[in-house]
Amino acid sequence: MSRRQDIIRRATELFERKGVSSTSFEDIAKAVGIKREGVYYYFKSRADILMEIILPESSTLLMSLKNILRTTMTPREKLEAAIESHLARFNPSYLEMSVALQESHVVKNEERLAELRSTWQNYSDLWVALIREGQANGDFRAELDPKAAAFGILGMCNWVSRWYDPRGPLTIRDITKTFSVLVSEGLVEERVAQEPALNE
Repeated sequence: MSRRQDIIRRATELFERKGVSSTSFEDIAKAVGIKREGVYYYFKSRADILMEIILPESSTLLMSLKNILRTTMTPREKLEAAIESHLARFNPSYLEMSVALQESHVVKNEERLAELRSTWQNYSDLWVALIREGQANGDFRAELDPKAAAFGILGMCNWVSRWYDPRGPLTIRDITKTFSVLVSEGLVEERVAQEPALNE
């Protein structure tokens, strides 16, 4: 691992545990085992480090969803694949995803922020397009607002960063299966009405 990669990795750990605003260059330098000036050699600010964490994760999510939408899968299959793709970034990139979803507001560099916003906007638009495709195909309920539905699913997936423990009993695959069933089939169990017994 290069010194630059080591700085990013240690900073990610600190950002996830303490938050970006509570992490100093001194903290990062100490975690890496170098002087603070050594961190400044590679990065001008904490926001610069944060962007190095967020953009790769965001770009990977966008490219993966683009590839899913290009397939010949049914909309329902694409939806499950999209959920799996999104949640798969939490393993092994749990720390990176947690930081990306919770700390993006810290970025102040307008040029880098515009790049990040564009990536996330494109990603959100593709989710909406996926819902609309399913509605047009008759697979998804037509009366639902596609943007609200897409954002609802994304919100559910993103909240994983708040509670998922990679060391816990639940795997990402377990969560993916649960979320996919929730979205496609709902939580309420359909019960077949019992026919009343005929009086003899």
